[in-house]
Amino acid sequence: MTTRPSAGADGELAALLEWLDQHTNLEQTLPGKVAPPTLERIRALCSVLGDPQDAYRVLHVTGTNGKGSTVRMLAALLEARGLRVGVYTSPDLHRVNERIARGEEPIADEDLAEVLAELRRLEPLLPAPPSRFELLTAAAFSWFADVGVDVAVVEVGLGGRWDATNVVRPDVAVITSIGYDHVDLLGPTLADIAGEKAGIIKAGAPAVVAETAPDLRGVFARRAAEIGTTLVTRPEHFDCRANRPAVGGRLVDLVGPRASYPEVLLGLHGAHQGVNAATAVAAAEEFFDGPLPREVVDQALGRVRVPGRLEVLGREPLVVLDGAHNVPGMEALGRALQEELVVAGPTVAVMGLLQGRDPTAMVQALRRAGVASVLCVPAPSPRRVEPEELVAAARSAGVAAVSFPEVDLALAAARSAAGPDGRVVVCGSLYVVAAARALLLAEAGEQGVMASERRRPGD
Repeated sequence: MTTRPSAGADGELAALLEWLDQHTNLEQTLPGKVAPPTLERIRALCSVLGDPQDAYRVLHVTGTNGKGSTVRMLAALLEARGLRVGVYTSPDLHRVNERIARGEEPIADEDLAEVLAELRRLEPLLPAPPSRFELLTAAAFSWFADVGVDVAVVEVGLGGRWDATNVVRPDVAVITSIGYDHVDLLGPTLADIAGEKAGIIKAGAPAVVAETAPDLRGVFARRAAEIGTTLVTRPEHFDCRANRPAVGGRLVDLVGPRASYPEVLLGLHGAHQGVNAATAVAAAEEFFDGPLPREVVDQALGRVRVPGRLEVLGREPLVVLDGAHNVPGMEALGRALQEELVVAGPTVAVMGLLQGRDPTAMVQALRRAGVASVLCVPAPSPRRVEPEELVAAARSAGVAAVSFPEVDLALAAARSAAGPDGRVVVCGSLYVVAAARALLLAEAGEQGVMASERRRPGD
């Protein structure tokens, strides 16, 4: 997804990033090549660092869809209350610094280099080599302790029970929706997936659960009962009661466990973001053990942004980027295209997928939203679905499709085909979204963003 500097003042960080990339990358590893799950390596790594994850309060967030957006909203709510907030997310779009942030500010290159250098020095003390994600998780925990955050909002990378982030002792556990994703590792059933995600629920920490399916709710209820903690559920304790399109986002009525917040302007597109906002509000109320000031809710949710999620980065044609990478995500994208981001002309999708998805079902969701054709590209990942396979799936779903070898070629062709009154949708994988986003930002003259990416080699 990113580029790397080769020399100059950034040489030390470049060398450290090369060292980081020598470790097993579980985000790139093909299914079947992943080692058995264990928390032993990350526990050992945190131990030699002095267990920095215990130096601040934590809100731990998992789910199939919506967890990244919920993390952003939750962090914004906490920051609007005056707290110093660490934010750990994955994956990154353009550079690895994005994963580790204080508020909205990613970790600086010099800080990233310092913490990675410390990890490199300590690695020989470990009983087994850690993975790349475990190293990044430990780096985040260590840096948060170094800079003195009051609270960290930590997003699970995969699943929950065996995820490297699950060494934290959360003050609140948050679970968004449950759907079919990573079934090769978490499945095969939704109940199995829910069981893995329920692993982040810990004694003494209320669990905020947005999933409403009764059988899946039962999985979380049993876990909460086993360890003796409180379950905060939707719609009984929190919900989004009204959800309407508005200029630049949504106008939502939010109900939390302790207060109601009518007519909140949410600065994000997509009706599904209303539920994510309600989930974030509920988690914040549980964290503070009380209602939130109305001005905090308005300030935080009005200004929140989630790059690569229903992000508009072009007009004439309208260009929409969305990291929808499974069927529920694609269906949410389709609803947003029909309800909010409406155009008079044709809609063309640029799409690339990773393995483990149902390409036919995903294209069908786009077809129902009025997508006329799909330009299929290879996601820059060894786990990619080849474009020819995606073309066949699209055609079987009744949508015209053609393959392109690169995202830039497909994006140019899509904009030409859509015309000034049409719409281009880039979706299917955050790897594809990241490639298109870099091109569009550069073309739009976002020199501050692009120059920053060149100056900061953490990618």
